Amino acid sequence: MDASILLVGGDDFLTTLLVRLRNLVSCTVEVAPNPSEAMPLIQAQQPDLVILQGNQPGNLELCRQIKEQTRLAWIYCIVLDNPTQVLAEAWRNRFWELECRAEALENGADAYLWLPKNDVKGEPLDVEIIEQQDRLLSSQIISGLRMVKNHRELMRTNDILSAIALSDPLTELNNRRALDWELPRQVQNARSRSEPLSVLMLDVDYFKSINDTYGHPVGDRALQIISSRLRHNLRFRDTLFRYGGEEFVIILSNTDAQEALLVAHRLCRLIADQPFTINEALDLNMTISAGAASLQEPDDGKGASLLQRADQNLLRAKVTGRNRVVGELDPDEKEESKSTK
Repeated sequence: MDASILLVGGDDFLTTLLVRLRNLVSCTVEVAPNPSEAMPLIQAQQPDLVILQGNQPGNLELCRQIKEQTRLAWIYCIVLDNPTQVLAEAWRNRFWELECRAEALENGADAYLWLPKNDVKGEPLDVEIIEQQDRLLSSQIISGLRMVKNHRELMRTNDILSAIALSDPLTELNNRRALDWELPRQVQNARSRSEPLSVLMLDVDYFKSINDTYGHPVGDRALQIISSRLRHNLRFRDTLFRYGGEEFVIILSNTDAQEALLVAHRLCRLIADQPFTINEALDLNMTISAGAASLQEPDDGKGASLLQRADQNLLRAKVTGRNRVVGELDPDEKEESKSTK
């Protein structure tokens, strides 16, 4: 089983454990001599498993820090003690081990191993005992890696499900649920950075007549082509969503009212100027109308009022002739509606 493991401990601990691991598991191993050097490695590389020397100062605190960080908490942490001396009284050894185990688990360790180097007489352990220790260490590592693997697979599944939940199946654009998540974030970013933010709401003109005349499969294909044309002609900072039916929303980050109008006019011309080839026998000429709105101080943090103004401007564009853009300008530049032609 391939794995990435980080060992944290003193020289003797690291040397001994490196030799043992080489014969137990297939893995890439890195080492850190102390917690202060280990944490940057853990944050940057996120190893599958961390094995910490139990009696090294700061290691239990390191274990606790790992488990307190959401993006690191899945890392499997094993605290391992290799006492060089054990007490003659078995009950004292047992008490010592239980105390160390409890402290390790209280600080977030997933497992604790007590693997003394010598017997109660101070003599090296028999080969059979060492083999049992290696078996225990190997099984604990494999168990930890199995849990990490399951976690990673679950996260991948969750990512796929999240992408599906936030994606429109017909156009493969972000959907309305994704907009509900993204717009508040963009509003917060714009305000924290003192940057402008604008929204465009687009609607395909006379789309119902396309469905009524040619059928819904042709209408669906038209929406797919429009979506593709919009997506491939937006700026890097723009985010496109299918809002529902034949309506689309575009979030324009770091874009003021004047710039938003320019983008909207460009997109309307892009749709109107070139026919849409549905199939070998059918080309359609289509247009869109657009409403633009820009973030204002009274707007709520979720962007609902911002989106509502864009929707109202879209409605004005529709009722004043379609294939138009209506947006917001400064009072001395106020423009009710403007044809894209």
